[in-house]
Amino acid sequence: MKMVILDGYALNPGDLSWDKLKEFGQVTIFERTTLEQVISRVGNAEIIFTNKTKLPKELLEKLPNVKYVGVLATGYDVVDYAFARELGIIVTNIPSYSTDSVAQMVFALLLEACHHVGEHNKVVKKGKWESSKDFSFWDYPLIELVGKTFGIIGYGSIGRTTAKIALAFGMKVITYTRSKEKINSDDHVRYVSLNELYAQSDVISLHSPLTEISREMINSEAILKMKDGVILINTARGGVINDLDVANALKTGKIAYAGMDVLSNEPPKSNNPLIPLENCFITPHIAWATKEARSRLMNTCYENVKAYINKKPINVINQ
Repeated sequence: MKMVILDGYALNPGDLSWDKLKEFGQVTIFERTTLEQVISRVGNAEIIFTNKTKLPKELLEKLPNVKYVGVLATGYDVVDYAFARELGIIVTNIPSYSTDSVAQMVFALLLEACHHVGEHNKVVKKGKWESSKDFSFWDYPLIELVGKTFGIIGYGSIGRTTAKIALAFGMKVITYTRSKEKINSDDHVRYVSLNELYAQSDVISLHSPLTEISREMINSEAILKMKDGVILINTARGGVINDLDVANALKTGKIAYAGMDVLSNEPPKSNNPLIPLENCFITPHIAWATKEARSRLMNTCYENVKAYINKKPINVINQ
């Protein structure tokens, strides 16, 4: 059986191993693949894996030997999975592998907004503390989280884990989710409408998948409903916010700070309006990328393929 990994570098830049997949046949690994290279690289392979290499309808219909597409991520919008189903192609994803790592990143971004650790470290190294007339100084307002309201949009596994951490910080946690039944009575999380969440939250953390409903849901209209000085965190998908609207709100202070691990275009364009703003902290889509999380991803990838070969596929998203 032939398998092709279209863009394996992000998952495994060299600190993990693909060897377990080789139990099932020949594995060809490409670090990165452009759309123009997909057809020639896949060849007559039955199984292909993609992380961010897109597989739209016009490519899938030109891959007659492909029977299985393994998405090396939780989100699967890179594949036209509905059309794949019409072709009889099974598409799987990797659920929940990065839950703890992404939730941790939410608070890395939030705490940077609260304490500006990076900036204070820089000025100390440049001698500002040494030359200070006082034993202590701070260049930005410092924020305590206890008692503040933490709003979560999307209450899947990452949203739920994020809520637990917020509660441990002594915050009040509210959530808006289309699946209200996911909220357990012992979660200590209160369900509210989306407008109520905007109005009540001191911090808003986005955990919604990118769909036509959620696309650019954080726009000028939504921002007007938020508290003045709200902190916005996005570790979901860049497309759930309108970049320009959020940038304008950051400039006016309506949004005090934003923490973004994802952007609408990745890598971003040089004209992205969020990048120059000092009150917008941006990391290069790394919340998922701890070695522990990537190891779990790799193990689930193996189990997905094993189940497919045994004709009992798991984690199928296009049944």
